[in-house]
Amino acid sequence: MNYFLQVLPYIQLALSIAIIVTIVLQRTGASLGGAFGADNFSSGFHTRRGLERFLFRATIVLGILFALSALVTLIIR
Repeated sequence: MNYFLQVLPYIQLALSIAIIVTIVLQRTGASLGGAFGADNFSSGFHTRRGLERFLFRATIVLGILFALSALVTLIIR
C-alpha cells in the first residue's frame, strides 16, 4: 500500500498530461474564431469519425480515470 501511495502522484501526472494532449489534438480542427467564442456553429454539428471519435472517447476515459485516482488519493490519505 505504501508503494501505491508513492506511485499515485506519477500516475496522476501522466493522466493529466494525456488529457491535455487529447484536448489539444481535438482543437486543431476548429477555427481560431470558435476558440474565442465567435460564431462557429458549422464545425460543432457533425458526426465524429475515425481519429476524432477516438480522441473524444479517450478524453472521456482519461478524465474518468483521473477523477477516480484523485478520489482514491483522498480516501487513502
